[in-house]
Amino acid sequence: MDTLLKDTLTHLRALVGFDTRNPPRTIGTDGIFDYLRANLPGFDVQVTDFGAGAVNLYAVRGTPRYLFNVHLDTVPDSPHWTASPFELRLTEDRAIGLGACDIKGAAAALVAVANASPGDMALLLSTDEEANDARCIDGFLKTPRDYEAIIVAEPTKGEAVLAHRGIHSVQMRFQGRAGHASGEQKPSDSALHQAIRWGAAALDHVQAQSHERFGGLTGLRFNIGKVEGGIKANVIAPTADVRFGFRPLPSMDADRLLETFRTLVEPHPVEYGETFRGDSLPAGDTATAETRRLAARDLADELGIPVGNAVDFWTESALFSKAGYTSFVYGPGDIAQAHSADEWVALDQLAHYAQTIHRIVDSGL
Repeated sequence: MDTLLKDTLTHLRALVGFDTRNPPRTIGTDGIFDYLRANLPGFDVQVTDFGAGAVNLYAVRGTPRYLFNVHLDTVPDSPHWTASPFELRLTEDRAIGLGACDIKGAAAALVAVANASPGDMALLLSTDEEANDARCIDGFLKTPRDYEAIIVAEPTKGEAVLAHRGIHSVQMRFQGRAGHASGEQKPSDSALHQAIRWGAAALDHVQAQSHERFGGLTGLRFNIGKVEGGIKANVIAPTADVRFGFRPLPSMDADRLLETFRTLVEPHPVEYGETFRGDSLPAGDTATAETRRLAARDLADELGIPVGNAVDFWTESALFSKAGYTSFVYGPGDIAQAHSADEWVALDQLAHYAQTIHRIVDSGL
C-alpha cells in the first residue's frame, strides 16, 4: 500500500467516526471541523455556520486555479448494517463505513494531499448536500471568487462527469366540492378525480418527451410520489394533494415544464409550487449548456482525467455552473454503493483519485 493511500485511509477512519448524518442535521462547527482545522497545514481556514446543520469549511493555501468541493454529510444509517457504520473496516479491496463512498473518501484523499504536497490548493467542505437545502453552496456563492473551475466530488468511478439531470420536486393541491357520491358529478366536483386525470395527462406528456437527448441521456424522468385526499368511497373528495418530481435534461426548459405540468388539465390546481429545485449540469439554454460542457471536457482533458458518461443523479456541481463557473463532477466510488448498508469504496479507486489530485496540486496545473 502506497503512503498516500495509507494516509488517506487514516483520515477516512477519522472522518467516518464523526456522526454527520443528515437528517437529523445536528452538525456543528466543532467535531469533524476541529479535526479538519488541525490537519490542513498552512491553510487560511474559514468556518461558516448557516444554521440547521449547514456548515462550510473554506480552506485556501496560495493562489490555486481550482476549487475542490466535497460534502461531509451522509444519509442516515439503516438497521441492515452488519457492524457499526462509524467504524471504518478494511478488506483486501475496499473501505467500508458510512460516507466512505458518498463521499468522505474523497475528503480524506484531499486532506492527505494537502499534507503530502505544499502546492497551492483550495477546498470547500460542506454539510447540507443530503438535505435538499443548499444553504452551504448558496452562501459560498454570494461572494465572487476567481477560480478557473470547481471540481465537485461525488462517486463517479474515477471519471469526469460533465452533464447530469436537474431535479425538481413539486407539491400541489386540487380543490373539489364535498357531497354524496350517488349523484351525477361534473369533472370539477371531485378533487381526486382531477388529480387522477392530471396524472394520466402528465404521464402522456412525459412519454412524448422520450425522444429528447443530451450528452447520452434520453427523455424526461418523472415520478408521482404521493397522492392524498378524500374521505370515503361514498363521499366526493373535497381536496387532493399531489407530490411529484421530474428530472429534466440540461437542454430542457425547467420553467416551461413547470408551467406545462400546472396547466395540463382543467380546473388547474389551486396551490402549486416547488419544494426543491436543482438545475441541470451544465446550466443554461441548449447552446449555453453545450458550450459549458465542452469547456469542462477540455479542462478534464488538460488535467488528465478520463471523461465518463452523463448521469441521472443530481449534484451540487449544477449550482456552481449556474453561477457561471466551469464545473464538473469527479470522485472515487460507484453511486450503486452510495446510500446502501455497508457502504464501501474500492481502494484502487480511492488510491487513483488521491494520486490524481496530488499530481494536479503538486504540478500547479
